[in-house]
Parts: sequence; C-alpha cells; structure tokens
Amino acid sequence: MNRYTVPAHLDDPELIGFWTLDEFLAMILPFAWGILSQHILIGISASVLAWWGLRKLKAGRAVSWIIHSAYWYLPGAFMGLKATPPSHLRLMAG
Repeated sequence: MNRYTVPAHLDDPELIGFWTLDEFLAMILPFAWGILSQHILIGISASVLAWWGLRKLKAGRAVSWIIHSAYWYLPGAFMGLKATPPSHLRLMAG
C-alpha cells in the first residue's frame, strides 16, 4: 500500500459548474445584459455565441494566450501604442 497520494490533475482550472471562470463570465455578462434590457432571447443567444467563440478561440490553450495575442495584434488597445513595437524593443515596451 502506498502512503503517499499524488493528485492526477494538478493544473486543472477552477470550474463553476461545467465551465471555467472565463467561459462562465462570457456567458453570464450577455445574459445579464439581456435580462436588464428586457431582451432575454437576444441575451441568451449572445451568451451562447460568446461561450462558443471563447471556447473556439482558446482551443485547449490558457486564457493568457488570448491576452498575449491581443497585446501584439491589437496595439492600440494596450498602453495607447499606435503600432506594435519591434521585437528588439520588447523589454522597453512592457
């Protein structure tokens, strides 16, 4: 008999029901908007589309992959950059 037990899944993300936290937020925010604006069917369809889109965008990767991609491909959204800085200046940009 083994005295030590090692968990089989150390790096599994926290789940809320069947969804990770980011998937749950992608579903609940459009749904809440739909309820508050009295467009429940639009909110439900938007939440399903947001969940499906995020699930396809992640495709087995972590959410940090989306954040890093957004930093490099959407430079105006982060720190007001007009263009992506050259790779040799990467340390100075971030």
